[in-house]
Amino acid sequence: MGKTQRIVEVMFKAVDEVNEQLTKEQHINKSLDTILTGPSARLDSLALVNFIVAAEQEMEKDFGISISLADEIAMSQTDSPVRTLGTLVDYISTLLD
Repeated sequence: MGKTQRIVEVMFKAVDEVNEQLTKEQHINKSLDTILTGPSARLDSLALVNFIVAAEQEMEKDFGISISLADEIAMSQTDSPVRTLGTLVDYISTLLD
């Protein structure tokens, strides 16, 4: 399995973890097109924070490295790397390179 596919699987584990805390109507889909932030997002700010924390923890478990997904660099970018699951996967892949 390639690096990108591993990252996708880790993000999907984080989605599962966050979905366990949400009502059925609030669940987010395991799709790279799933919107995480912005007006069309299903996650409120607390659920987004929970997702980010879960994603960081799952990355540490699976890859054995600690990364920060909500740092100043990520949040100051014009196009947020946390906009969709796909953009987040791309961002993480860049961090790992």
